Parts: sequence; C-alpha cells; structure tokens
Amino acid sequence: MSPTPTPFSRRGALRGATAVLAGGLGLAGGTAGAAPRPGGVRSPRSAADQARRAGQCVIHSYPGPTPPAALMDAIRDGRTAGVIFFGENIESLGQIADVIEAMTAAHASSPVRAPLLLMTDQEGGMVRRLPGEPVLSAKDVGASAQREARAASTGSGAGRNLAGVGMNVNLAPVLDVYRVPGDFTDRYERSYGTDPGTVGACGAAFVTAQQNLGVAATAKHFPGLGPASAQQNTDLGPVTVTTPAATLRGVDEAPYRAAIAAGTRLVMLSWAVYRSLDAARPAGLSPTVVGELRDRLGFRGVTITDALEAKALQAYGGTGDRAVLAARAGMDLLLCSARDVAQGEQAVTALAEALTAGTLDAGAFDAGAARVNALRAGLA
Repeated sequence: MSPTPTPFSRRGALRGATAVLAGGLGLAGGTAGAAPRPGGVRSPRSAADQARRAGQCVIHSYPGPTPPAALMDAIRDGRTAGVIFFGENIESLGQIADVIEAMTAAHASSPVRAPLLLMTDQEGGMVRRLPGEPVLSAKDVGASAQREARAASTGSGAGRNLAGVGMNVNLAPVLDVYRVPGDFTDRYERSYGTDPGTVGACGAAFVTAQQNLGVAATAKHFPGLGPASAQQNTDLGPVTVTTPAATLRGVDEAPYRAAIAAGTRLVMLSWAVYRSLDAARPAGLSPTVVGELRDRLGFRGVTITDALEAKALQAYGGTGDRAVLAARAGMDLLLCSARDVAQGEQAVTALAEALTAGTLDAGAFDAGAARVNALRAGLA
C-alpha cells in the first residue's frame, strides 16, 4: 500500500532542475545555460543550444527499416531525447539491434551525455512490435489463475526482449479498466480486466519485473480509457469521456496508485477529454489533469504524451502548436510518432522558438527536461 502522497510543489520541482539538466546535457562549458558574461549576466543562448534544450523533451520516429540521415544528424547534434520503433522499422531482432548500435554510436559524438531513450510498444498479445515475449495478452493474464505471477512473467519477458536489442523503455503496461466486452480497450485484449484491483495488481507486477531488468515501464493511458466505447479512438478523432469524477478516481485512476507505488518511471496521458475533470482540453493538454496525476496521486516521474499526430488533436493546430500546448500543460516528453523525422524537428523548432520568445515558461520546461534526463541517466 502506497504512503499518502505529499502535494506536488511546482516551486520545489523547479529547484535544482537546472543542475540536473546541465548534467544530462553535458554541453561545452559544463552548463545547460548560456555562458555568463563578466559580472554574472548570462548571454543569450545560441540557436543550436536552444534546439538542444528543446530536443531533450522530444521523441522522434522514422519510416521503414533504415534510419534516415536527418535522424542520425539529430542524434549526433543532441536534438532528440530518443526514438520510438514500430513494426515497419523492425525486420528481425538482429536487424534492429544493429540499427540501435548505429544510433548509440552516433550519440557518442553528441554533446548530450545522457543515453538515448529507445522505446516501443511491447504490451503483449496482439500489441507487440518485436517478435517474441510477451506472447500472452493482458486479458490472458488477468483471466489466469495466478494472474500476478503471470503478469510478472510477461513483464520479465518484455524486459529481456527489449534489453536484448538495446531498447530501454517499454510503452506498457496498459492500466485501462475496461467496461464492456469488445470496447476500445478490450477489443485488442489490452486490459487486465474490469476490476481495478486486478488491473492495479497485475500492472504493478509487470512494472516491477520489467524494471528489475533495466527497462523503464510506462503506465497508460491516464486517467483511463476504460470507459471508451469501441468507436471512441483518439487516433481517429476527438473523444469525450463523460464518466463522473468519483468513478474516474475510484475505478480508473486506482491502478495508477499501484503502479506508482511499484515505481513506474513514466506515465502516458490520454488524448481524450474528461468532462468531469477538464471539459475544455484533452488530458495531455490539460494542466488540471496533469495536476490530478501529480497532486492527487503523487507521481514524481516522467509524463509522456500519446502520439502527437493523433486526430483527437485536430482542433489544436499543427505539430508545433501541439508540442507547445503539451509542454505548457506539464508534459515532460512529447511523442512524435508519425514515422516522419520532420515531425520531431517541427516540435523541437516550436519549443525552441517559444522558449526564446518567452511564451513557454523556461523554469517549468527545464524542470520537465531534468526529469527526463534523470530517467535517461538512470538507464545508463
């Protein structure tokens, strides 16, 4: 049982963020900030340094099996926090291991010391990017007689599989508590069940087993897509969840308490609008919903968006607009997963310009980047 969380302090989160960020960046001169002028006044950051600063919060993606030169350049220059891999990037375990080795070699010449975040969705069952474990789906695990042991076994299987090719983050487990057979979460057997206690216990077991093997876990999709019907898919369009706040907190958020107590390193937020929490904005663009996770549940790790190209965000402008809105809301890591390197570059450019213009809170942004770099350093 987790201890009662203390309220998340924005001021406390900002303290020390610059030092942690500087350690992760490792830029020339030993600081993430601009060099001080005589008298202690800092000079403006260069455009390149500002892009690297912004890049610490962006995950890139690419098409096909071969990373394009633009992505390798971004890695060498320190303008990305990492890469997400999809099925189209993976021809075999050996092939993707070679790709990751090349990315790691490119990163060795980067001014950023912290290792890349190299991630995929290896939930189990029907949702696997790598061949092999975990073969069982979350639904299989939740329906088994020894569900927590099975959940731990699938977490270990995922951890070994990812670590074996050089990946260090899994965008799993799903902690959605589904409602009706065949609904959005259940149709691909991504949920452990309809009982929040079962979902929480299985999710925590998966998190613990996987992270014991050095692969960070991501609990998703906060505050929960369990109430979504089969037709409600944020990848395809806007989704509004009308579940009362009391039910969201008592059912859908409950598994996150177990995962946070187990030490999950990341939490992914949903792109659905939760009318009872913030009727105006999708969860990943809502400071209110991010605050629900930080303040009510006491999460101190890295927040990550769902796919920034999701059609649920069609009313929120292009990639750059969405990136800045998400960062303002308190999202630490932005997932550019359209299999287009230019998407990630657009996010980096927009963040860098907003930081330069002062339209994005620099202290809050650097605190998020510091959390990301602490995660990266812990996976070295």
